[in-house]
Amino acid sequence: MELSVSGVTKVFGHVPAVRDLTFAVPSGRVTGFLGPNGAGKTTTLRMLLGLVRPTSGAALIGGRRYVELTAPRRVVGAVLEATGFHPGRRGLDHLRVLAQVTGVERGRVDEVLELVGLAADGRRRVGEYSLGMRQRLGLAAALLGDPAALVLDEPANGLDPEGMAWLRQLLRDMATEGRTILVSSHVLSEVAQVADHVVIINHGRLRYAGPLRGLGGGVVSVRVTEADRLRDALAARGLGVTSTGDTTLVVRGATAEEVGRIAVDERIVLSELTETNASLEAAFLDLVRATDGEPAAAGAR
Repeated sequence: MELSVSGVTKVFGHVPAVRDLTFAVPSGRVTGFLGPNGAGKTTTLRMLLGLVRPTSGAALIGGRRYVELTAPRRVVGAVLEATGFHPGRRGLDHLRVLAQVTGVERGRVDEVLELVGLAADGRRRVGEYSLGMRQRLGLAAALLGDPAALVLDEPANGLDPEGMAWLRQLLRDMATEGRTILVSSHVLSEVAQVADHVVIINHGRLRYAGPLRGLGGGVVSVRVTEADRLRDALAARGLGVTSTGDTTLVVRGATAEEVGRIAVDERIVLSELTETNASLEAAFLDLVRATDGEPAAAGAR
């Protein structure tokens, strides 16, 4: 089940939080949703989940808006924050209430508690839970309806190293089952250990969407008069492209030879073509430092 954001803009008052954002989240993969704090990630997730209405554009789950889903909790599970629990209620009872709302058997509660490692703590009051335990409880709630898609905002908050390793394995297993997993974070190193596809935004704009491997390794710099035409040609072939000036492009996910061959095919004359190696972290920082006036980066979906 694909999640998609198409031409989405959200303005609060006179302040744009998300600007003409377009990307897709494929099924069967873990997609990391990256960007610094304040980049617009949470606003985008809330639009996907029907909690915020876009000013323009569409945020869709399986081709439909959240409000159009017949049984939304069975389609998409979400964890946006680990604070929406009554501190005096037992974790088990919290899930039982949600199970009734979701329309699943009460036996499913025991299954998800076991799945997230809270089977021995279900009868404790939530007020006694650590932040990591509340994160696990939130994930259990998201999994109650056995959804085809998961949308998670900073799910590793409060987890110790063992808990983070457990979460990574759980997400990989679910993606292997064919589910669509979207994980938001501002920590690249954390996402890099589990995701094979990434979407990077900053200041509400798309900076990159494509395979994780397209960020690290070779970076090709191009100087070309017909920059817009070359950018479109490279993007059409699934490459991540960033404009760094009127006549300069930075390309990830391809070698200089491959970029040159595409230019020849399109009969575009290059003034300069160089290739350097960049770390994953350096590539990420380069993208999020891009200026607001820069065109959105393109990449493989």
